[in-house]
Amino acid sequence: MKAIVLFSLFFSFFFVAAYAQDNYSVKGIIIDSVDRVKLSNTSVLILNAKDSTLVTYSRAAGDGSFAIYGLHQGKFIILLTYPDYADFVDHFKIDSSSKSYNFNSINMQLRTRLLQEVIVKGTRAAIKIKGDTTEYNAAAYILQPNAKVEDLLKQLPGIQVDRSGVITAQGQVVSKVLVDGEEFFGDDPTLVTKNIRGDMVDKVQLFDKKSDQAAFTGVDDGQKTKTINIKLKEDKKNGYFGKEDVGYGTDGYYQAQLLFNKFSAKQKLSAYATISNDGKTGVGFQDNQKLGTSNNGSDDGGLNISGKSADDLDQWNGNYSGNGIPIAINSGLHFDSKYNNDKTSVNGNYKIGTLTVDGFDNALSQNNLPSGGIINTTSNQTYHNYIFRNKLDLTYQLKLDTTSDLKIRFDGTTKHSQTKSDYLASSSLNDTLQTNSDRSIINKVDARIFNASAFYTKKLKKEGRTFSWYLGEAYNESQAKGYLKSTIDFYNKLGSQDSTQIVDQYKTNHLVSYQLNSNMTYSEPLSKTVSILFNYRFVIDNSTTDRNSFNKSQDGSYTLLDSTLSNNYKLKQVINQGGAILNYKKGKTTINFGTKVSDVDFQQINEYSSNVINRHFIDWFPQANVIHRFSQQSALVLNYSGSTTQPTIDQIQPILINTDPLNEFIGNPGLRPSFTNSLNLFYNSYKVLNQQNLFISGSYALTSNPIVNSTVTDSAGKSATQYINLNKVPYNYTFNMATGRNLSATGIYLGFNLGAIGSKSYNLSNNETNGITLNTYTGSLTVQKYVEKKYDFNFSFGPSLTYGGSSLQRNLNNNGHGWNGSGGFEVYLPYNFLIATDLSYLYNSKTEIFDQDYHKFLLTAWIVKSFTKEQNLKITLICNDVFNQNSGFSRSSSGNLITQDSYTTIKRFFMLTLLYDFDKMAGANTKK
Repeated sequence: MKAIVLFSLFFSFFFVAAYAQDNYSVKGIIIDSVDRVKLSNTSVLILNAKDSTLVTYSRAAGDGSFAIYGLHQGKFIILLTYPDYADFVDHFKIDSSSKSYNFNSINMQLRTRLLQEVIVKGTRAAIKIKGDTTEYNAAAYILQPNAKVEDLLKQLPGIQVDRSGVITAQGQVVSKVLVDGEEFFGDDPTLVTKNIRGDMVDKVQLFDKKSDQAAFTGVDDGQKTKTINIKLKEDKKNGYFGKEDVGYGTDGYYQAQLLFNKFSAKQKLSAYATISNDGKTGVGFQDNQKLGTSNNGSDDGGLNISGKSADDLDQWNGNYSGNGIPIAINSGLHFDSKYNNDKTSVNGNYKIGTLTVDGFDNALSQNNLPSGGIINTTSNQTYHNYIFRNKLDLTYQLKLDTTSDLKIRFDGTTKHSQTKSDYLASSSLNDTLQTNSDRSIINKVDARIFNASAFYTKKLKKEGRTFSWYLGEAYNESQAKGYLKSTIDFYNKLGSQDSTQIVDQYKTNHLVSYQLNSNMTYSEPLSKTVSILFNYRFVIDNSTTDRNSFNKSQDGSYTLLDSTLSNNYKLKQVINQGGAILNYKKGKTTINFGTKVSDVDFQQINEYSSNVINRHFIDWFPQANVIHRFSQQSALVLNYSGSTTQPTIDQIQPILINTDPLNEFIGNPGLRPSFTNSLNLFYNSYKVLNQQNLFISGSYALTSNPIVNSTVTDSAGKSATQYINLNKVPYNYTFNMATGRNLSATGIYLGFNLGAIGSKSYNLSNNETNGITLNTYTGSLTVQKYVEKKYDFNFSFGPSLTYGGSSLQRNLNNNGHGWNGSGGFEVYLPYNFLIATDLSYLYNSKTEIFDQDYHKFLLTAWIVKSFTKEQNLKITLICNDVFNQNSGFSRSSSGNLITQDSYTTIKRFFMLTLLYDFDKMAGANTKK
């Protein structure tokens, strides 16, 4: 009887378990996406979502339908394959509440129709990979009210966003973010990611943007920029949106920002304004244009012409890098529009701003002379820097007909800067006082920059036969006026003062650079796999440098010209360049190689002495590229290039510059060009489903006939530096490997990075050759995880090793180790609270040069409270530099020179901010 009961219980359990298992199923109908043909006998595979192991498989019936029973509860992946069709992959889940999953109609698409397109679609993911472009369907991701594009990007497989807004995609930093294919305020990605709402986005496209020339001819020149294009929903292109952000803190720190955007179907109008003194000098982490820089030529293969002269009075570059306390005021306008059935487009930006930086700098340096002497110098600098800049740029594109296009670009900039620096310095030789100096420099600089270009492309009747013509003009003018006042007391070997040098001068500089650049390219197909490109370039490059120094006359006016420190110098270059590149492309492999030859006429004119020097050069620019794509997401690129570097007018101009009387620079009219051979390697592999990536890059370059510094330091501590050609071959190399993947069981992204950078360079110290080696090796481990509306963390930490030294100072080196870390986290709390941190850590061990360890831990923390249903009103309390360790300190060594700086910088403060996001867009409302 007992056996019968046990048997009955066992049979009942088995029957229930079997019935429960058989009760879970999946079904659907497989159809051609265009012709609507039922795809019978399609292979249907069911995989475990956790480890992708096979659970079961079947085939579709004659009417394209399938039904698979006998499944258990859990998460699965369905994989559909059919000859000549793109694979279909989707995730699904079955449980007690939903025992049967019905896909209904599944549309499969021919590979030929998609140009080898692969679709990956999931319940929370929709990814389309087409050639080099990965496209994400934003509708498949859940966003919180008022979330920004940055919040959307954090959820996309293969894309990471750190606390400062830097975007990394497939192992590479994204440097350009477009909106509907157009630039948005230039090259600052965070103007898009931190300001445009995520619910406005239809698609996110990730791709490598090629140069205009490569995109037109189809010949890959290796110039690519990792780019994201934000495609907006059609119903989100009409209306306006923006934000207001104000904050005030302790110690008088403040910030304010206003951003307004008005979009219509074919037009975008945006404006912003910011003011702050807390270190935020713009609206994002990377404003590459800086209200004044521009690309002055076409990228056509490596001809580098540098005729622009630097201004010895204009010593400040107008940027803020953490030294001093800044006050930044910036504003800008953006406009783009398309007309004539999208055949015509206009994209324009105007930026205007001021930056004021005040601070104090204490510099300690040690110059180890080849003779064994050591010169120690202490310098204290107090400075006030101010710059006003405004820039207008405009891009006009016109599709002339079905075979030809025209792109016209223009930008113009004006700048005005004022700088005032006061120095107190002293130096000693082997602990015996050499000099005491008191120096003051006051400068005013006005500059004008103008660039214009036109790029015309034409496709001829034969497929692959093309013609393009680039024509560009660049003009740069700078006028500077300033005063140099310097008193230097010199001491003898016994430490007693024996002489004094006084400089009291008024200086004027007028620098003009003009370049005309014409570049024509013709491509001819020789067969289905081979084509050839012919190129001709013509360049006129003129520069003038009119420098004058005036001493004070008896009546107190500065009218006495100092001829030793004055000159009017002209540099004229006429370049004719021709070349050919042979391109082979078949299947997954592309190979191109060729060379360009430049004939350079070089004329130097000294207007004061009427001395004319004419020189003539033949320059070679060989190049070769090998690109092999193992798959759509895996490629290997090898690149070789050779390039000639001509000396600049500042290096050849035979004139003394005494802005720092203890460190003078002397021109060398006999300088010859140098030649650099460069080899680069790049490999990238990426798998979408688990976000697994492997990125390897390396480079090696060596230079013949290099242009190097030759410095002679006398017993009184005065140094004179001249550029010379040296019969040595310096080199440099880089290596970087980054790999990582998403751990599906935990949702954590784990990454590892290994890097190396090294070089050997040369200079002359008191006529002795000094070889300087430097090698740095780094490694880091990165851990990231983002759970929507719960938490977000991102941490990276790793060691570094440095080895290097100088051939003239073999007993001194800066060999040591260190640790670097960065990261941050966000935690979402109840009642719409959020806490977050941003941190960085730096440690450098003591070395033979620096006898003390150095470490710095910076932590910024804030708490945010959101209000309203849309959460578009936020109050934030932030503490910058919680532990007050931002000391404003740096140290470095190069060859026989060791330096250590202590400077004014922004330290700990508290700030309360109020942020309000507003919008009124046509169409659907924000997701709730």
